[in-house]
Amino acid sequence: MARTRTRTRTRTRTRTRTRGQRHRLASVGLHLALAVAAVIAVFPPLWLLVTSFKPKNDAFTTSLVTHFSLDNYRHVLTDTSFLTWFGNSVVVVGLTTALGVFTAATTGYAVSRFRFPGMRPLMWLLLLTQMFPVAVLIVPLYNLLAALGLLNQPLGLVLTYLTIAVPFCAWMMKGFFDTIPVEIDEAGRVDGLNPFGTFWRLVLPLARPGLAVTGFYTFVTAWAEVAYASAFMTGEENLTLAGGLQTFVNQYTNDWGSMTAAAVLIAVPAALVFAFAQRHLVSGLTAGTSKG
Repeated sequence: MARTRTRTRTRTRTRTRTRGQRHRLASVGLHLALAVAAVIAVFPPLWLLVTSFKPKNDAFTTSLVTHFSLDNYRHVLTDTSFLTWFGNSVVVVGLTTALGVFTAATTGYAVSRFRFPGMRPLMWLLLLTQMFPVAVLIVPLYNLLAALGLLNQPLGLVLTYLTIAVPFCAWMMKGFFDTIPVEIDEAGRVDGLNPFGTFWRLVLPLARPGLAVTGFYTFVTAWAEVAYASAFMTGEENLTLAGGLQTFVNQYTNDWGSMTAAAVLIAVPAALVFAFAQRHLVSGLTAGTSKG
């Protein structure tokens, strides 16, 4: 009996040590994988930043900054139409974000709270619009904007960006409004508020995390989009930042230093918006996906 107990204890200790070694090896492997993934993710923007401070002749060198220079930034800000492009982008992105958030919020609230004929086909239609590649839609949208006289107009670009952002954001806002108790709406109606008053005064303030996610997604969609901006806006005075970047590197010019400097400048507003909205992003995304 004693020998049997000793053997059992020995086997148990051996199994415990083996499991502990496996856990440690798994932990080390996981951390190594995460470290490699982090390096891969950080390397491109870091190299872009380093290249922007190099002289134009050193743009393709693999060394770090040996001759620190701000000439690329000076050239972009003073000798190009970058500030005009920036102003155009601010107008387009501002309108897209404001209209996109309002439209997605009202649509999501209506589908979450009301039952009306055609509601389910409407939601499926919003989902199906996300399945078409941008390249397929450029030609029909171009013809439509041309017929309406909206080519080279900020409003035309805003409308095209709304077709990208609103369907996804409406689905997300519906999921978020589903997490808000219906009793709040009932209390608003008891107090004499109409449906829009209930939405605007009572429900919308509770939806700030979802609105933050919607606003950030709409902002990034309009700020970083290239295909529509290049197809529907021509002439340097009408370009946005995404379209203006292509003037630095094309079949006629090859100014990589200016392009990297402009790309860094373009990334700064996006980083600021993310820093402002990040405290709401996690809670908004989590709440928006908790219910279908």
